Amino acid sequence: MTKTILITGATDGIGLETAKLLASQGHNILLHGRSAAKLDNAKVQVQGIEGVGNVETYLADLSNLKDVEKFADEVVANHTSLDVLINNAGIFRTSSPITEDGFDVRFVVNTVAPYLLTKRLLPLLGGGGRVVNLSSAAQAPVNIAELKGDVKVGDEFSAYAQSKLAITMWTQKLAHDLGIDGPMLVAVNPGSMLGSKMVTEGFGVSGGDIGIGADILARASLTDEFADASGKYYDNDSHRFAAPHSEAANGAKVDAVIEAIESLI
Repeated sequence: MTKTILITGATDGIGLETAKLLASQGHNILLHGRSAAKLDNAKVQVQGIEGVGNVETYLADLSNLKDVEKFADEVVANHTSLDVLINNAGIFRTSSPITEDGFDVRFVVNTVAPYLLTKRLLPLLGGGGRVVNLSSAAQAPVNIAELKGDVKVGDEFSAYAQSKLAITMWTQKLAHDLGIDGPMLVAVNPGSMLGSKMVTEGFGVSGGDIGIGADILARASLTDEFADASGKYYDNDSHRFAAPHSEAANGAKVDAVIEAIESLI
């Protein structure tokens, strides 16, 4: 059955590779990017795949929450239902780590924007949809003051690792709160040091086969393997569902992270 699938950060790397894989299976693909030129190029590539369904593009800067709101409004205006949302967009190293609103861009793009987008699109996803959130093997205890922008994050790796634990936390919390009335929500580490632009820019290495990441995101989006995965964390390095960082089991801390995210949006 043809699915309608929205992928953020779909202009390169794992996002684009996932879009191509899902397009080859005949699905309708909604591509998001923050560069109009890159988005146009991605659309040409995805539309050129034999058997692909409809291909749409959405331009938005996820470091700007007003842009995220507009992005969500456009999707809602164009669709009455959505089968899968893949929150793939992420950032690690940047020359502008602080947003115009004074927040660390890693927290905003990697944690807060996908939370806001997911909440806004829940009516389209319903109880039968799926939300696949990009986590990471890099996870670190979340400093609430740093998340809220009250103090500056010490370094870029810390900001990234905290943001990835935070998205994993809200994934499990939202899944629990929505229960059977909401979509399946799962956090996925697609694989460490895969050959994405983020890895190249952040670590100066070419990285591994990004097809590994695309494969697990496609499986999480569509297969029965993930039908009962809501609220879980999948570690593609060990090829199994696993426990995330131990702080994700601290209910009070998870609630504090959610409260901080809500205060930002």
